Amino acid sequence: MSDELLKVKNLRTEFKRDKTMVTAVNNVSFTIRKGEILGLVGESGCGKSVTSLSIMGLLIDTPGKVTGGEILLEGRDLLKSSDSEMRKIRGSKMSMIFQEPMSSLNPSMRVETQLIEAIRLHKPLNRKEARLYSLDMLKSVGIPDPETTLRSYPHQLSGGMSQRVVIAMAMSCDPKLLIADEPTTALDVTIQAQILDLMLRIRKEKNTGILLITHDLGVVAEMCSRVIVMYAGRIVEEAPVKELYANPRHPYTKGLIASVPKLGSKVNTLPSIPGNVPDLSVMPKGCKFAPRCQSVMDICRKSEPELKAIGGDITQKCRCFLLNTQNKEESN
Repeated sequence: MSDELLKVKNLRTEFKRDKTMVTAVNNVSFTIRKGEILGLVGESGCGKSVTSLSIMGLLIDTPGKVTGGEILLEGRDLLKSSDSEMRKIRGSKMSMIFQEPMSSLNPSMRVETQLIEAIRLHKPLNRKEARLYSLDMLKSVGIPDPETTLRSYPHQLSGGMSQRVVIAMAMSCDPKLLIADEPTTALDVTIQAQILDLMLRIRKEKNTGILLITHDLGVVAEMCSRVIVMYAGRIVEEAPVKELYANPRHPYTKGLIASVPKLGSKVNTLPSIPGNVPDLSVMPKGCKFAPRCQSVMDICRKSEPELKAIGGDITQKCRCFLLNTQNKEESN
């Protein structure tokens, strides 16, 4: 497709633990189009952040390594790019907003130094020109007093202000792909709404493709057109947002949606998914969700289901043996 920005094919990322390798991301495939916001959801430990770091090529100096698949940015396989080529791509072609804005900035350097460094790395500007450009970028993300912010150290800024600086830095060189790894986690509700509105405006004005990683299904409903649900390093469901909320197919997705508080509900205790995400080194045999699934069948404990299209619709996929039963009921 001409508007296809990012294509991830069968991505596999492993980490060395003692003398063995454990798989954190297992054959993950998805695409992001220009101007699209794709949601990636799941509990902590499901592989969301590792997927984003694999795409950005930021697993250097960690025990992790991409061991299979392709990551195509506008048709270019990033896995075949050298370290120097990736440094040029990061910032100019794709950027990332990390989870904690307070720890994403260097506490020993003024905002001015960090922002100008990122700009001059990718744009042919002298220091004075880069400073003026930095002021414009801070204004564009809604910072009311950019001159004061530019002279400040990170510890002098609030969480919301720090996140705006991080977004300004990420967008300073007009990347075509923006990866936002839980960008509102450490912020209060009012600031969260402002940051999300800012991301929507960036998408609209720049036609930026965005991969939004979050555990907040309310954010997904508001921001995304499509959503991918991950569990134990695998995609277990993929669908347009409206279809996913209206008719979730995988038991894990159903559990996530059921655990979201609903306005006007008289239920005193929210339902929860029993158990925890399995440890990478002791994955259960068969379906990885089987030990926590309330609809588990014998086959689930023996074999792992494939990710299949639902009813022939390639925009909706699910990894569950129950899918065969559901399809038969619908056809009848």
